[in-house]
Amino acid sequence: MDMKLKNSLILFLTAFIWGTAFVAQSVGMDYVGPFTFTCVRSILGGVVLLPCMAVLKRINPPKDVRVSEGNRSTLLLGGVCCGIALCVGSNLQQIGIMSTAVGKSGFITAFYIILVPVLGLFFGKRCKLTVWIGVLLAIAGLYFLCVTGDITAIERGDIMLFFCALTFSVHILVIDHFSPMVDGVKMSCIQFFVCGILSAIPMLLFEHPQTHQILNAWMPILYAGVLSCGVGYTLQIIGQKGMNPTIASLILSLESVISVLAGMVVLHQQLTGREILGCVLMFAAILMAQLP
Repeated sequence: MDMKLKNSLILFLTAFIWGTAFVAQSVGMDYVGPFTFTCVRSILGGVVLLPCMAVLKRINPPKDVRVSEGNRSTLLLGGVCCGIALCVGSNLQQIGIMSTAVGKSGFITAFYIILVPVLGLFFGKRCKLTVWIGVLLAIAGLYFLCVTGDITAIERGDIMLFFCALTFSVHILVIDHFSPMVDGVKMSCIQFFVCGILSAIPMLLFEHPQTHQILNAWMPILYAGVLSCGVGYTLQIIGQKGMNPTIASLILSLESVISVLAGMVVLHQQLTGREILGCVLMFAAILMAQLP
């Protein structure tokens, strides 16, 4: 299988996991605060990856057991940078979801698909015309898919979600920089522990969670921690190797489409004609971006 096709499928699987995790994130807010949810799910995601790294090391042992100080420091730096970006983005998203309609939340969060190529220009990243056309199609698709009310009504949650999209754009570019140089699974593990530890600070200061509250939210936290964090973000790091970050962000933005479909299955919601048009435009954007 072609490597780019394989990476595209990995990123699509990531988008599927993230899209279905929106349900878990929404339900989890009924029991715990945003910092608590992000802290516990991130720590859980890091813990899940520890045995995975041991198994992968046994199955595919490194040819050179010596690890240079430079490689170790690069891995640590990459994990810390990814963890900081993930912490800020995830907490802004959780806070924004609490005060903004779900449809508008998905649209504003997915603005990272337009922010990634714009920010990438400052780092020497160049995109084909077809990619830019795909970006415009994706923005139009997300609008029809997610926004049903008046988008001009700016709320506090809207501002939080915009900065969330900006942070996730930085996260994608940081991964694009470090993933070719380090072990993706190890960097993913580090970023989760960094995100969890940083989120624990405002959690203890402002939320004071009780054990029974976390236990009541065990199902959404488990799904978000194991699949969305442990599996999803690791697949993102693996799938982004050798991929143009703008194309990667377009594929990952399919989480908005999948979240709507997950809402149909779990919450028994129906797609309107407007939402179906949004889905069609989103898939057209992905195909356009993949054209040679």
